[in-house]
Amino acid sequence: MTTAARPTFEPARGGRGKGEGDLSALSKQYSSRDLPGHTKIKYRQPTQDAPEEVRARDFRRELEERERVAVKSRDRGAREHTTSSSSSSSSSKRPRLDQIPAANLDADDPLTDDEDDSDSGSDSDDDTAALLAELEKIKKERAEEQERKEREQKAEEERIRMENILSGNPLLNLAGQQQQQQQQQQQLKTQSQNAFSVKRRWDDDVVFKNCAKGVDESRREKRFINDTLRSEFHKKFMEKYVK
Repeated sequence: MTTAARPTFEPARGGRGKGEGDLSALSKQYSSRDLPGHTKIKYRQPTQDAPEEVRARDFRRELEERERVAVKSRDRGAREHTTSSSSSSSSSKRPRLDQIPAANLDADDPLTDDEDDSDSGSDSDDDTAALLAELEKIKKERAEEQERKEREQKAEEERIRMENILSGNPLLNLAGQQQQQQQQQQQLKTQSQNAFSVKRRWDDDVVFKNCAKGVDESRREKRFINDTLRSEFHKKFMEKYVK
């Protein structure tokens, strides 16, 4: 019986076996991650704000210059915004031509506002007239279409009414009535022949009939008897195994 699974107070120690004490026999493999790295200090290179480059620069003067430029640009933007708002307000408050008294008008000045208003008014009137004409045309077409549909419907109803009148009057529809009587007589004759014919099953003339197992038993009326010795199961069991 092995004792490998039993606990011991003397743990296994390495380096005592064959070849384990020889350091030259140990493996010399090592990982690239175990190699020494970052053995040099990194210094700023040229164009990276090296000490030689920033030693002669005056950072205070550069900061003040940038602040001065920012203030000037901000003031210029505020003045432009004020000027644009004042010009828009003055243009919106410009007096209309009809509000200027006639004494201040020059006879040679063209009345551009009135002419523009009249031109725009005439254009809008023309557009309105064209739209109204198109609307009237559409209404007329729809009315004609509705009238045509009504005429067709009335003609169809009249045709159906005349067909009903002709087919319903026995004096006007003698040929149709005779044909209908002949069809009725033919149907009665066929029904009488079918009534006197002997009905046969599809399996009356087969060679093998009622050969399936349990056919007679399935036709027999099933009844329940509350007695273990006279029940159907007990009788079948006795006939099968004891007989």
